[in-house]
Amino acid sequence: MSAFFLFMNIHWQDILGQDSVKTILTKIVFSDKIPHAFLFNGPEGVGKDLFAFRFAEFLISSKVAPSNIEYVKKQVRSLSEPFIKYIFPLPRGKNETENSSSIEKLTPEQIQLIHDEIERKIKNPYYKISIPNASNIKINSIRDAKKFLSFEYDDIPFRFVIISNAHLMSEEAQNSLLKSLEEPPEKVIFILITSFPSFLRETIRSRCWTINFQPLNKSDLKTILINNFLIEKKIAEEVVPFAGGSTSNALNLIDNDFEKILEKTISILRYSFGKKISSALDEFSPFLNNGNSDSIKLILYLIICWLNDLQKLKINNNDYYFNNYFETLEKFNSKFPSISVYKTVSKLDRLSSLIQSNINLNLIVLNIVFELSALVDSK
Repeated sequence: MSAFFLFMNIHWQDILGQDSVKTILTKIVFSDKIPHAFLFNGPEGVGKDLFAFRFAEFLISSKVAPSNIEYVKKQVRSLSEPFIKYIFPLPRGKNETENSSSIEKLTPEQIQLIHDEIERKIKNPYYKISIPNASNIKINSIRDAKKFLSFEYDDIPFRFVIISNAHLMSEEAQNSLLKSLEEPPEKVIFILITSFPSFLRETIRSRCWTINFQPLNKSDLKTILINNFLIEKKIAEEVVPFAGGSTSNALNLIDNDFEKILEKTISILRYSFGKKISSALDEFSPFLNNGNSDSIKLILYLIICWLNDLQKLKINNNDYYFNNYFETLEKFNSKFPSISVYKTVSKLDRLSSLIQSNINLNLIVLNIVFELSALVDSK
């Protein structure tokens, strides 16, 4: 295929962000030396899976006749074998053994759910597959991949094994995968996708070409939320500043009723700074009564964001989380110009880490309010 024709079929315009990744992957498609394994590393919810799918599409398309390109695109975008083996965490089936396939011991309901989740992923590559009790990638899944690789397809220039959340591979699964990476089959490319590369064995990481992904900018993230997840524009605009460039973070905030959490956060700050301890604690009551640690952690996260905004204001950094509450920040800074938030943020961050450690939530909430109340005494 001519270089011009190939170039015309490699376009990323419909994918937002990650310009450096686009440049690197495009150069690799044109290269004569294609690495046999990649590690796509970066925050969750920034498009790593989407880029893996599209890179596979571009690379396979670059080696087939022009008349077959549309067919290849359709097959790859539907995550069809034998072009792609897509691996992700699955639950363990009843009486499952190491000789079982990855799904044969699952119930019909579980299998249907897996198919449904894959369909959602195909329609929206930013979608995060969610299957109950799927906490790791089993060795059975890696063995399924090896069976997939044992068949030869002379008419397919490349085949891909794409492992999402690769850091969740069990030790046995990593050992099994390592053998394939040490002696990679011809015309097979592995893509390991992770936000936690340190959880992978060094011997696996060292055999992969690492591509680093960055958080999405606010404009791109807002567009993805609206177009891919049908989030209302107003809600998307409110959530984006707090999402850290991640669709996963943004959706987590939305799923936990972000507007309500934001209102509670502002009330807790006002009551705590005003020494109305009882009123501040009352704002936490609905979450304490339900044992809703996730919402309490989100409130604590927003409190830390507010304090960070206060520090940004002091140094004239205009990239604020609480843009809609800027006047409140200015008034507080004017009233307490000499306050330093560093120690308070450090203590609150420690309290956040304790939330998942079965520490009494009432005690954590009490400490949050007392730390905020004590902040205005430190002026």
